[in-house]
Amino acid sequence: MNPEFLREGRAIEAFIHPDRIIIGSTDQKTIAKITELYKPLGAPIITVDSTAAEMIKYTSNALLATKISFSNEIGNLCKALGVDVYEVMKGVGLDHRISPHFLDAGAGFGGSCFPKDVSAIAAIAKKHGVIPTLLEAVLQVNDLQPLRMIKILSAHLGDLKGTRIAVLGLAFKDNTDDIRESRSIPVIAMLLEGGAHPVLYDPMATENMKHLFPQAEYAPSAVSALTGSDGCLVMTEWSEFATLDAEFNLMKQRIIIDGRHILKIKDAEGICW
Repeated sequence: MNPEFLREGRAIEAFIHPDRIIIGSTDQKTIAKITELYKPLGAPIITVDSTAAEMIKYTSNALLATKISFSNEIGNLCKALGVDVYEVMKGVGLDHRISPHFLDAGAGFGGSCFPKDVSAIAAIAKKHGVIPTLLEAVLQVNDLQPLRMIKILSAHLGDLKGTRIAVLGLAFKDNTDDIRESRSIPVIAMLLEGGAHPVLYDPMATENMKHLFPQAEYAPSAVSALTGSDGCLVMTEWSEFATLDAEFNLMKQRIIIDGRHILKIKDAEGICW
């Protein structure tokens, strides 16, 4: 068992500069050969048995997912208190025991690893008679988080039926066309259920999303999606969205909800800030 810790969209960089190499085996000859292969990377190498190696992988992803859901729950409270959660987490993250990584509050996590691995380790726990209270809460917070954007949108617009809503970002993260467990999926589904007309745009993931929502409108650009829209939801941290400014003036109503804390305009409302 030789788990990978690659980051989608940045896999080559993660492979060449790993934080650690995990090798799981009980055969010393195998361990020696694999260790020799990895030596040129200069990363710490940890050798354990195969089950422990697999557990390291699951636990790493579960802990990162926990940090995200924790940050989102604190963000929801900060919003209610009128506090900037990013200022709070900056102060928290400077504690060397915590670190600033994965403390960015927003619409939640997606992709092929975090949701799957947290669910897997929770299922393993139940199988062995351990109640995974915290792990299940991590998933619950993540499931509910993107729906808060619809709640905020409805607070501005009332009944969403017949409204035109621009959804910017379909991939679960930037630099990929992967929509697996994307936080935009439940948002789009809820818009459609409420009778809204979502107009979707993503630099890379449009074709993949068409398989899930063929009935939705797909725009060729962010500008096209924004034109005439009653509201805008930013779901993915694409760099091209961060530079949008005057383009929002093309909206029918300038109601902008940022789920990733990337917009620089002053009138955008955050999901939890």
